Amino acid sequence: MAGIFKAYDIRGIFGDTLTPDIATDIGRAFVDFLGCRKVVIGRDMRSHSPAMFEALARGVTMQGADVIDVGICSTPMCYYANGSLGADGSIMITASHNPGEWNGMKMCREQAIPISGPTGIEAIEQLVNGRQLKPAAARVGTVSHHDIVPAYVQHIRGFAEIKRPLRIAVDYANAMGIVEAQALEGLYASRALFDTLDGTFPNHEANPLDHETLEPLQHLISHEGPFDFGIAFDGDADRVGFVDERGDIVPMDLITALIAQTMLKKQAGRIFYDLRSSKAVPEAITESGGTPMMSRVGHAFIKRQMRDADALFAGELSGHYYFRENYFTESSALAVIYVANLVSAAQLPLSALIAPLRRYSPSGEINSKVGDVDAVFARLRAAYPDARFTELDGLTVEYDHWWFNVRASNTEPLVRLNLEAPTADAMAKRRDEVLALIRA
Repeated sequence: MAGIFKAYDIRGIFGDTLTPDIATDIGRAFVDFLGCRKVVIGRDMRSHSPAMFEALARGVTMQGADVIDVGICSTPMCYYANGSLGADGSIMITASHNPGEWNGMKMCREQAIPISGPTGIEAIEQLVNGRQLKPAAARVGTVSHHDIVPAYVQHIRGFAEIKRPLRIAVDYANAMGIVEAQALEGLYASRALFDTLDGTFPNHEANPLDHETLEPLQHLISHEGPFDFGIAFDGDADRVGFVDERGDIVPMDLITALIAQTMLKKQAGRIFYDLRSSKAVPEAITESGGTPMMSRVGHAFIKRQMRDADALFAGELSGHYYFRENYFTESSALAVIYVANLVSAAQLPLSALIAPLRRYSPSGEINSKVGDVDAVFARLRAAYPDARFTELDGLTVEYDHWWFNVRASNTEPLVRLNLEAPTADAMAKRRDEVLALIRA
């Protein structure tokens, strides 16, 4: 059981580190921790997800809570079910883009508020590992079934304002984007890759953050175009990546800026971006009349900050796009709709719409093994005494024309560097300089 309780979710190898018996105990602990009476449970397409559901539902109902089974759905659909059905909590059975032998759970309290390590996962781990579960309830809970897909589809499609016919290439990676994209059916013509549900991921990992996984989509655009753009979903469809009409990868933070610009044409408001994002993102938000707000990395942090600020939207460099309209959680289908709305209304292709946002040269995220994170931060502070420092997540060091952030990994003895400068040459020089300090 060691190691399955993560910072933001639970993940393990099914039948090994994550067994049905453990899933039952987690279900019991979830109810004990929240004191909940009504729990939504959804699941992805993995072959062992039905067994996980049965075990998890057994634990939830043993403690007297009722289960609403929303069946096979995307993670954004599970969040929507939690909020729209008035549940006290929800659990999505998925291991996202992890290989097929893995499974896991993403847990929320009411209104799809995420449960992370400090806000519940650690407590649930203690209840399970310490065998501190309450006795089974005198009244066993019930299991009812609810198809959430039609309501989610209707809700998300209400934001579509597509002005001309579009043709979009889609890589489903045999995963839950196939279900999520039901909200997009009929809005545009599409050409699909890997559109059969298969939890073994027979074609490639469902992870658009890994650029190698985008190569089939890029090849499709290059050889069967024209397309207006391409999209690629991750395993549970809470992330989506974009490529333009030429097959070039669009940085995920620039999609944040693009969606923000579109939203802010109708309504002023606050928009969050994670601290790894290009300076172009807050600049574009400000230029469009919005209020840019920086967030820590991690969905639990950004969702909390969004709720506290009643923000319209948020985006992360990893391809998570969060909307107030989906209970401050992800909706990859809604992200696609906003981009489609903009492209259909513009006289320019997506590459031309993105071009003004490519203002700086980013390093990408670079990992370094270190023995003492505090010593790294101290060296960086000493090396750049005249910089502006921010400690929202790790250490951000900022000058007028370049900046970097260094933060520690939650799970490994690593620090992660993201750096940006006005030109590629300036970026390379500063990158090497900072890496030398980190690795000294």
